Amino acid sequence: MSTPVRTRFAPSPTGFLHIGGARTALFSWAFARRHGGQFVLRIEDTDVARSTPEAVQAIIDGMSWLELTHDEGPFYQMQRMERYKQVIGEMLAAGTAYHCYTQPEELEVIREAQRARGEKPRYDGRWRPEPGKVLPAVPEGLQPVVRFKNPLEGVVAWDDLVKGHIEISNAELDDLVIARADGTPTYNFCVVVDDWDMRISHVIRGDDHVNNTPRQINILKALGASVPLYAHLSMILGDDGTKLSKRHGAVSVMQYDEEGFLKEAVINYLARLGWSHGDEEVFSREQFVEWFDLDHITPSAAQFNTEKLKWLNAHYIKQTEPSVLAADVAKRLAARAVSVEGGPELAAVVALYRERVSTLVELADSVESYFVEVAPSAELAAQHLTESACSALALLASKLVLVSWDKVALSGLIKETCSELGLKMPQLAIPLRVKLLGVAQTPSIDAVLEVLGRERVLARLR
Repeated sequence: MSTPVRTRFAPSPTGFLHIGGARTALFSWAFARRHGGQFVLRIEDTDVARSTPEAVQAIIDGMSWLELTHDEGPFYQMQRMERYKQVIGEMLAAGTAYHCYTQPEELEVIREAQRARGEKPRYDGRWRPEPGKVLPAVPEGLQPVVRFKNPLEGVVAWDDLVKGHIEISNAELDDLVIARADGTPTYNFCVVVDDWDMRISHVIRGDDHVNNTPRQINILKALGASVPLYAHLSMILGDDGTKLSKRHGAVSVMQYDEEGFLKEAVINYLARLGWSHGDEEVFSREQFVEWFDLDHITPSAAQFNTEKLKWLNAHYIKQTEPSVLAADVAKRLAARAVSVEGGPELAAVVALYRERVSTLVELADSVESYFVEVAPSAELAAQHLTESACSALALLASKLVLVSWDKVALSGLIKETCSELGLKMPQLAIPLRVKLLGVAQTPSIDAVLEVLGRERVLARLR
């Protein structure tokens, strides 16, 4: 590309980094990486009433966890107020903006009359300066807003890189307020100045911003600024086909970390939400960057599928080294006040279970009983720890004292004990699992014994 690629992620810090925002950040980051460009992080914090430092930190934490590293920023709009005011002053001087003294209650009267006539409610341009037009007398003691002088004729058009050609008649757009009566600039204006100053080449964002785009393009043109290319991503629907929201589960991407999802799985899953590369389902972050383009983003809504995410996560857990998984599981167990010190080797225990789980929480649940004794439920004990089962376990325990402690020898000893007592393997193996770990199902019992270790096994059988 001849123009250097510069993308941005510009969240409002009024909440967590949610799935939709994370996907926008991922696509913007990947596009910059794919083209050797720059990825800018901008915090749009002009909504002072709703923006909080905690939300800013939550966004940065989410980006950091997903490893979506920015090259510039974070820039904060509240720290750029002087720049916005400077540009507004220049626009007033150039005649591309003007002061408007219409009060909110007057505006409501105007709009009510327009609705009554079946017209679209909008500002009627009464303070807009035009050649030969006599403006009302400036009221005393009132601070004006500043409005952008939107073109009255023609259309504003752009070729959206996801949605295709879009054009809006300028007659549909009224003169947007770009500064409030107290002097603070408005969202649409700040975005324009930021994109201009930061030389953003591609604006990749959610399609809830499509309606802002024509206004922003007109302001950029009035400033003599180059207009970036726009790509508006479709919304994400929940499993039930309605717009993704808090009730669908995770509010923040960090909740996926808490729920035991690997960032690699989340990145892979987000990449496939509305974008595809042939039939590829599983690919690394590096592969995604190499393949990513805007041509294969679907303009239709993407549907979030929790089961698919779990399937991907299970795949990535299987591919991850047990030592890496063990480091994560140790933290999760520590949060439950379960120490792995003095217990069996955690990586070896994890290796037994990593192909049996779909989240790291399930993995921690599965291995916890190797480090703290878990009593079986009354139901399991009544079903499996019968008098005959307990005497069989006592015989096995006496033989376990001297056996060589490896899978082959342990397997042989269990079979030998079954043969001696006329039992089938499950008649001894299931009571043994229940006694040792408090559950009826585990990986291969000889592998369980080997990892638990002789002393622990004998102590629990006593």
